[in-house]
Amino acid sequence: MPQKPDIFAVPPADALSDLLQAVHLHGGEIVRTAAGHPHRDHHPVGSRMLHLVEHGSLRLEFRSSPAVRLGPGDMALLARGDAHVVRTSDAGWFTGHFHVDRVVADPLLAVLPAAIVVRGDSGDVSWLSLGRQLMLSELTDPQPGSRVMVARLLDLLFIRALRLWAASATGAHPGWLTAAMDPVIGPVLSAIHRDPARDWSVPHLAALASLSRSAFASRFTALVGQPPAAYVARQRLDRAAHLLSSTPEPIGRIATLVGYTSEAAFSRAFSRVYGISPRIWRKAPSP
Repeated sequence: MPQKPDIFAVPPADALSDLLQAVHLHGGEIVRTAAGHPHRDHHPVGSRMLHLVEHGSLRLEFRSSPAVRLGPGDMALLARGDAHVVRTSDAGWFTGHFHVDRVVADPLLAVLPAAIVVRGDSGDVSWLSLGRQLMLSELTDPQPGSRVMVARLLDLLFIRALRLWAASATGAHPGWLTAAMDPVIGPVLSAIHRDPARDWSVPHLAALASLSRSAFASRFTALVGQPPAAYVARQRLDRAAHLLSSTPEPIGRIATLVGYTSEAAFSRAFSRVYGISPRIWRKAPSP
């Protein structure tokens, strides 16, 4: 008799995936640099990238954070987009760039340090060596689909670095990443991000978490850094800002799509958070 094919379950939805989709994360280009002499690169604010060292060493210098030194096989993810300088005299390295929706990403990624450092010789980070080898292969011998392959590799390295940071002691600070990794609050964040327009009352959210209202509110605030109602309100407005910048939908329609019962109430809330009206925001250049 023919054997039944193996069936693998699709991984369940999770808050980290939903949040990364919300910021519209996707990898861009990779640049390979081989420096055999003193070398200095300046990267301005807003440059979200990673540096992955092939050989030698390099130093990352920030305006308001301690410098970071990277050796062979090490990687630094600069998800916040801090301005920095790369200094080296002997290193060869890859620099990968990321694109995000800044309106949504800036407040979410602000909880991270200036650089998440992954040491190539620490723990179970075989994925880092594999990623470096695949990058090298795609850059030195590009094949059809290489551009997409490189973008996917960058996405994978970004997510792996986030996981590693969240699992470390430094990941215990309040913020979306800490909350997304929590088995109780994570599914609640996922539900909010999938449907921010829904009338998310605290009792409803508490029921999703299988906690009492007070226990839920306390745990949510401790992990996320703000109360549930404030978080929901901000997600609605962030979604609205994205729709205003990326679609021609009328403002009244966008207000409805993100859960407001009137355009006037939406405009007041939007202006309070962003400092300008939805109409002016739509006309302004994208950040």
